[in-house]
Amino acid sequence: MKRRVSSLAVVVMLVASAAQAQQRDERRTGYWWYQAPPRPAEEPDDPDALVKPAIPPMAELATWTPPKIRKLIEQQRDYAATVLTIDAVADFWRLQDFARRKARAFAGVTQIALLQHPELNAKSANPMVGEARDQLSAQKDQVRRQYLRGRANEYALVMFSRSTCGYCRVQWPIVQRFQEEMGWQVTLMDIDRRPELAQRFGVEVTPTTMIIRRNSQQRMVIASGVEAYPNLIQMAYQAVRLLAGDIRPEQFMTGAGEEDGFFDALANGPVSATDPRVLGGDLVGASVAPQR
Repeated sequence: MKRRVSSLAVVVMLVASAAQAQQRDERRTGYWWYQAPPRPAEEPDDPDALVKPAIPPMAELATWTPPKIRKLIEQQRDYAATVLTIDAVADFWRLQDFARRKARAFAGVTQIALLQHPELNAKSANPMVGEARDQLSAQKDQVRRQYLRGRANEYALVMFSRSTCGYCRVQWPIVQRFQEEMGWQVTLMDIDRRPELAQRFGVEVTPTTMIIRRNSQQRMVIASGVEAYPNLIQMAYQAVRLLAGDIRPEQFMTGAGEEDGFFDALANGPVSATDPRVLGGDLVGASVAPQR
């Protein structure tokens, strides 16, 4: 029994001695127990440090992408502006000259591409010669007038004004001219005398000219403030086409006779759009009583 107890005590002592030795080893320092100090953390490179850019040969530079070239030019510019040496500044302008020639080369190839693919060239739909432009303008004006006169019984024009609005006295004769030439019903509304109309139609600025569709809740502002007569016709034409569903919102800048052409946003492929008829979803009615 005593022998077993002695053996157990020896084992316990050995385990304790080993644990203490390990602890001492971990704490020991000095010549024989030297432990290398931890490496200091590397400091990050200074992004604003002055570095001379490496400019490759022009043959290699010609294969670079424009963003990469632009970055090199900016680096050389900053370097040259810092050191202010003739060589550094000259290198910057050499890079600029390279970029200029690269752009001119692109422009030259572009002209050939547009000649071979005239459908991509705006000149096919927008001539620059004076007489041709006059003829095109007259043709577009005729299309707009014919379209608006054909819908005189379906739409009406309302101009909201105030008795103190000087600009309204300038805009009203322009709106009356629209009535004379297009045959539309035109109404003048004084929101000082009928303040409920301003709230009903959301009018805050005078003069405000609005198209309304008869027997419908559809309406659309075509002018806020004074608008020239040609612009009034153009906006009325576009608004009626949109309200009638003849065009989609993406085509609002497509002029008369430009459908399926160069200036038609939807001519070359599908474009996501909402149905323009939803414009009347929360609109007020179009029946407006004439002013008396």
